[in-house]
Amino acid sequence: MNRALRGLLIFACAGAFSARTQLPATPQQAAGLESDWDIAVVLKEMGMHADRLLPALDRADAKLWTSKGAPAAYAAQLQSSKEQAHALSDSAKVLADNPEALSAELQVLFREQSLEATLGSVAEAMRKYQSPQLAQDLVALTAEGGAGRDRLERYVVNLAAEQEKKYHVMDQEAQRCRAAVLAPASAAKKKK
Repeated sequence: MNRALRGLLIFACAGAFSARTQLPATPQQAAGLESDWDIAVVLKEMGMHADRLLPALDRADAKLWTSKGAPAAYAAQLQSSKEQAHALSDSAKVLADNPEALSAELQVLFREQSLEATLGSVAEAMRKYQSPQLAQDLVALTAEGGAGRDRLERYVVNLAAEQEKKYHVMDQEAQRCRAAVLAPASAAKKKK
């Protein structure tokens, strides 16, 4: 009888847990989290923006820079920017198919921020050692990605908050079920 009661209690806890963790029909809108398809559009645009950066980076001439006395670090930053742009393009486009992958979202966001910082240095090298106009074009093109980056940043923060809420509910329910399962066993031992 005691085992049957425990089994029934565990089954009831599992049912209650399942009911509690199911979210309303539109949890993302209620929590401020953009829908998957909305953020997928942003991710695809970020990938296309990275693709548009590549021709501008290809116009940069690191050999000309070093011949005019530029530090070799500028050439390394240019190469790094090209690699980051390629990687950002690929990963943002792939992530658009599964935008709720938080770790991948963070990777894309960090890569975008790193690329933006490096592009500032590359633009400075272009301005000093190549062409102020090409540098200005790169700066303008870089700025175009700001809105997408900001939306992705908000999405990542909201997604993390949503995941924390889910884990908190699951933990509370697990603790409640644990207490319920252990309580009858403790009461039965005290009677003997």
